Amino acid sequence: MIDLLIPGIMVLVSCISLWKKQDVYSALIKGGENGLRIVFTIIPSLIMLLSAVHMLRSSGAIDEFAGFLYPVFDFLGIPPETAPLMIIRPISGSAALAVGADLMQTYGVNSQIGRTAAIMLGSTETTFYTIAVYFGAAKIEKSRYAIPAALIADFTGFFMASVTTKLFF
Repeated sequence: MIDLLIPGIMVLVSCISLWKKQDVYSALIKGGENGLRIVFTIIPSLIMLLSAVHMLRSSGAIDEFAGFLYPVFDFLGIPPETAPLMIIRPISGSAALAVGADLMQTYGVNSQIGRTAAIMLGSTETTFYTIAVYFGAAKIEKSRYAIPAALIADFTGFFMASVTTKLFF
């Protein structure tokens, strides 16, 4: 039954369009053109962002920065081993998944660090990627308070992931 949902919606929209005597094909082509225009406006931002992530990981800068933040995370009760994940997550989802997988492979999926990493991955967003895509598509050049607010939300998610892991595991 659920397999017929999307085809059913397509048939319904087609029938309504035919009933209203609208040109469905032209609307579909126009939508495709708009989609391609959006892709071309956000590609430069995505290329820059992904290049920066790759350079940071390859250079070891993320590991150095994580080492610098270990005492802060330890003081806050966040496992210091999750520092690289917390640094990379707002930038890149795929890189964060790789870091999370490394943490789980090193410490185990049922360890406090593995569980904390899993909750962190599920409760935070790739902030800069999302802002680059949506602001690029909407042609917004000044983010104003969006980035600081999103980073505060990410840190709250990281902190609460640690607290949640301690409370429930």
